[in-house]
Amino acid sequence: MPDPIYAIGDIHGQLEELERVLSLIEKDGGPDAEIAFVGDYVDRGPDSRRVVEKLMKAQSEGRPWRMIRGNHDRYLTRFLDDATIYDPATSAGLFWFNPRLGGDKTLASYGVTAVDGAPVAPVHAEAVAAVPQAHRDFLAGLPLTFRKDGLLFVHAGLRPGVPLQDQTEDDLVWIRKEFLEYEGSFGPLVVHGHTALEHPEHAGNRVNLDGGAGYFRPLHAAVFEGRDCWLLSDAGRIPLRK
Repeated sequence: MPDPIYAIGDIHGQLEELERVLSLIEKDGGPDAEIAFVGDYVDRGPDSRRVVEKLMKAQSEGRPWRMIRGNHDRYLTRFLDDATIYDPATSAGLFWFNPRLGGDKTLASYGVTAVDGAPVAPVHAEAVAAVPQAHRDFLAGLPLTFRKDGLLFVHAGLRPGVPLQDQTEDDLVWIRKEFLEYEGSFGPLVVHGHTALEHPEHAGNRVNLDGGAGYFRPLHAAVFEGRDCWLLSDAGRIPLRK
């Protein structure tokens, strides 16, 4: 049986929830447990900066935490790079400062006020000065996938029928319908987030760990031993099956 690997769904700036599920993981697997994070560390919640700092600290300490990039993490780096506040994958007219996307909360965690509809240039200049370059480098340098044994960790999902090496970044961080409706095998069991549910779901060929922490529902952590999956709770492991 492969060694266990733990996974955490979309955090969205919820530091207290992150601390809670990390304690569940430590209780189950010890302080050196290997953990995969499926992206979306920022936006909507109040503590994006401190979440990023915690992940960076773990990385600098050499802890076996495998972080991949989500679409909200990309929103932040793209805004800092060239003041982009719109992604064509979102609804028309929905910009990053809008509370529905939550960029306003991320920038607030760095001391920058961003109101939807406000002039972008002054906010961009203030944000570039406020967000440490190390944070930008960390988020921009995150890989899009992580593979271990029979598991593939990705933020949003895969386009069916396309080899992993040919998947586009936009699909890996944004895809929904084509991926979620596909019932065939992807080869490895795909572990993802991105599409918020009321509770994590095992669909047979994939596991969605986004239980809606970005909408102030609980953050979830899971443990995988091969393709077998359990959610972690105060009472211990709870099997997650199709």
